[in-house]
Amino acid sequence: MNHKVNFEEKFAKFSDFWSPKVVAEMNDYQFKLTRFKGEFAWHDHKDTDEVFIVIEGNMSIELRDGRVDLAAGEMYVVPKGVEHKPLAEQECKVMLVEPRGTVNTGDQESELTAENDVWI
Repeated sequence: MNHKVNFEEKFAKFSDFWSPKVVAEMNDYQFKLTRFKGEFAWHDHKDTDEVFIVIEGNMSIELRDGRVDLAAGEMYVVPKGVEHKPLAEQECKVMLVEPRGTVNTGDQESELTAENDVWI
């Protein structure tokens, strides 16, 4: 990658929810932008942590033993193997950081499973 990434420009290229788009890679990790609205599916990632960085808006991450509320400028790391469910009452713009090949619904197949490795 030999150019800067502008989040506003990248977010302007898509409007679908729960469908992460890759904007950069570092080693084996991908930086993905996504839009959240509503509730996602309960899932986990058995082999990797997952980082949620809120760019704009507010979201929550339901955990089986609690809830984490996040606002713009905040982040949270869900440890590998921990079941979680992201949700946002209003549209929220988020960056995910996770290893290349990580599927958004983990091992759970659902109507929310997005195509993987889509670059914008």
